Amino acid sequence: MNKISNILKRKGSNAISVLPDTSVLDTLKVMAENNIGSVVIMENGKFVGIMTERDYSRKVILKGKSSVDTKVQEIMTTEFPKLNSRDTVEHCMELMTQSNLRYLPVFDDHIFSGIISISDVIKETILVQKETIAHLDNYINSK
Repeated sequence: MNKISNILKRKGSNAISVLPDTSVLDTLKVMAENNIGSVVIMENGKFVGIMTERDYSRKVILKGKSSVDTKVQEIMTTEFPKLNSRDTVEHCMELMTQSNLRYLPVFDDHIFSGIISISDVIKETILVQKETIAHLDNYINSK
């Protein structure tokens, strides 16, 4: 079974992060500059949450708040199912589906290791399927 560690090895574990007192507008700029849909919120080297495009749309725009005056700590998501790099990609898909989340932080021994997106999971699944097809093709053609 494929592990979350495989995804982190491929994509890297360097997540883009901001401080909790960063304005939502500045955080959105960071997201746009890096072409990402979420940003990790870190304080004193520790994970405190994630702000996603969904957080922005539901907790700022729909509530009539100002992106300039609202701090990311006011709208970030802080509660996530537990995921570590030894977990399987299938387990990650189950957690994302059950919790209706597109991003999950990964922790190993309570230390933040990276972030996994639904896109990462899909890419990994496709890659594994392609590898399986290639192995089966080689097996069939070697006979």
